[in-house]
Amino acid sequence: MGDTPARAATSFSVTRLRLAGTGPSYLCSVTHMSTEIARPSTALRAAPFLGFAGFGAFWGVWGASLPLLRAQADVSDAEFGIALLFVAAGALPAMLLTGRLIDALGLRVAGVLLALLGVMGLVVSLTSATYAALCAGILLAGAGSGASDVAINTLAATVEKRTGRPIVARSHAAFSATVAVSSLGAGALTGLADSLLVNFAAAALVTVALGLAVIAATRSVPAQDAAVRKGQNVPTHAGHAPRWMPLLVIGAIGALAFASENAYQSWCAVLLTDGFAASSPLAAVAPAAFATTAALARFAAATITFRHPIVTLAGGGVIATTGGVLTAFAPTLPLALVGIVTAAAGTSILFPTLLSYGLRPIPDESRGRATSAISTVAYVGYLAGPAYFGLLADATGVQQAFLGIGALTAVLLATIPVLSALKRAADVRSPGETPYSIRTRPARTHRTPEP
Repeated sequence: MGDTPARAATSFSVTRLRLAGTGPSYLCSVTHMSTEIARPSTALRAAPFLGFAGFGAFWGVWGASLPLLRAQADVSDAEFGIALLFVAAGALPAMLLTGRLIDALGLRVAGVLLALLGVMGLVVSLTSATYAALCAGILLAGAGSGASDVAINTLAATVEKRTGRPIVARSHAAFSATVAVSSLGAGALTGLADSLLVNFAAAALVTVALGLAVIAATRSVPAQDAAVRKGQNVPTHAGHAPRWMPLLVIGAIGALAFASENAYQSWCAVLLTDGFAASSPLAAVAPAAFATTAALARFAAATITFRHPIVTLAGGGVIATTGGVLTAFAPTLPLALVGIVTAAAGTSILFPTLLSYGLRPIPDESRGRATSAISTVAYVGYLAGPAYFGLLADATGVQQAFLGIGALTAVLLATIPVLSALKRAADVRSPGETPYSIRTRPARTHRTPEP
C-alpha cells in the first residue's frame, strides 16, 4: 500500500532537509520537526469548478449567438470572419500579461476577470451596430477571455497542488459540460426572444455571479503559499522565476492538442453536411456529441491523468489518431460519428494533462507566469487548427482532411519522449513528486540538564 498523502508529504520534506543539511545537529532537528498539509477550505476547492463553469457559460452562449451577432451588425460572411479574428488579437496579449498580475495580486484576480468577461459580452451586444464597434467589442471580449483563461487555469493548478486531487482535468470537464448546456440554453432563448441582448444578459448574469463566488472563495488566498511569503522551506522548484524553455516546449505540444481538438469542433458538422448530405439539425449532432464526449472523457480520465500523465498522453494520442483515421475513411454517417466521438475522447484529455504536468513543480509565487507561457503558446494552435484544416479540405476534400488532423496527434505522440527527457534533465519534475503544499513548524528545543 502507498503512503497516505500526509505521510508522503512528511517523508518528502524530511528527505529534502537531510540532503541539504551539513551536520548532525541539523539532522536531529529534522527528526523532531512536524509537518502539516495546507489543506484549502471547501470554498477554495470549489472555486476552480465555479470559474470554469462561468467560462463555459460565456462561450456556450457566444457560439450559439454568433448568427444573431452577425445579423445585428449587418455584415457579410467575409467581414464577420475578419471581425472574429479580433478575439485572438485581444486574447494573446492578455494571456501574456495576466500571469504576472496573478502572481502579484493573488488568486482573487480570477473571479474579477471572469465577472468582467460577462460584462464584455453585454458590451458586444449593445455596441455592435457598426462594423468598427463590432470589431472593438470582439477585441475586448477576446482580451477578457484570454485573461480569464489564464487566471482560472492558475487557480485550478494551485488548488490541485494543495489538495493532491486532479482538479485541472475535472475543471476542464466542467467547462465542456457547461458549454454544451449553455449552448442549448442560448438556443432556447433565441427561439423565445430572438434577441442578442437577452442571450448575453443571461450569460452575464451567470458569469458575473460565478465570478463573484470565485472572489468570495479566494479573497484571502494569494497565489503563493503562506510558507513562501514567510521565507520557510517548501518542497517546490527553487527560485522565483520559472524555467521558460520546458514551459514553452509543453506549450508547443499543447498547441498540437488544441489544433486537433478545435479543428474537430469547428469542422465536424461540415463533414456531415458536405460528406454525407445530412440536414442542418442532424449535422448539429456532431459538435454536440464531440463536446459531450469531451466532458465525459475528462471526468472519467481525471484520476489517471493526475497519477500517470505520460501514460495518459500516450493513450490519448493513440485514441485521437485512431479517431482521425476512422473519420477520414468512414463509408457511412454513423461510422463517421463513431470516428468523431473517438477523436473527442482522445483529444480532450491531452491539453489538461499537459497543463497539469507542466505546472505541478512550479512554485506558487510564479505559477501565474508559467500558466501564461504554456497557455499562450498552446492557444496559437487553437487558432491555427481550423485554418489548417480548411487548407487541407480545399486540397483533398473535407473527409480526407481529417487524416491531416490525425497526423497532428501522431506528431504529438512522437513528442512524448521529449517530456521524459525534460524530466530527466530536472527541468520538469517527476509527476510522482508529492503535489502538496507543506508548512513546517520549528522543532522543539530539548535542553539537557547540566551536571
